[in-house]
Amino acid sequence: MASGDSTPREHKAHAPTSVGCFVLTISDTKTPETDTSGLLIRELLEKAGHAMKGSAIVKDEPAQVQAVIREQCASSGVRVIILTGGTGITSRDSTFEAVEALLDKRLTGFGELFRFLSFQEIGPAAMLSRAQAGVCQGRVVFSLPGSPNACRLAMEKLIIPELGHLVREVSR
Repeated sequence: MASGDSTPREHKAHAPTSVGCFVLTISDTKTPETDTSGLLIRELLEKAGHAMKGSAIVKDEPAQVQAVIREQCASSGVRVIILTGGTGITSRDSTFEAVEALLDKRLTGFGELFRFLSFQEIGPAAMLSRAQAGVCQGRVVFSLPGSPNACRLAMEKLIIPELGHLVREVSR
């Protein structure tokens, strides 16, 4: 069988089971003590066997968000960067644009699937989410809403089941 004929199941069989992850919380008000979404993401990653390479909290300022993403993309141990917060449509929500400007490739299916699953839980308010994913300098980047429920949904239903496979594909 040619390598182009392989299936996602075969890809997953050869995917890493543990990848280095960095979690970035975007918030004007959260502190390490009140960052429930960042904590939840870190706990779910560790429970799934992934290696936490660090975490941070920055204000919803595009330059700050981009600086952390660039710094983590330069870190050899970080393969995945997961952001939480700043994905809404208020005047302060600028994470989508900050991340979008850095992406080399976009995984539009992630945002579509996330909003579909979110719609099943919260109804039409799901359309307000600008959750996104893509590739930046060979790293997989996810940008999630700040709600712990939204983070749990994205992590459990989409990100964790495919994380090793995504990293394998980006590394090829």
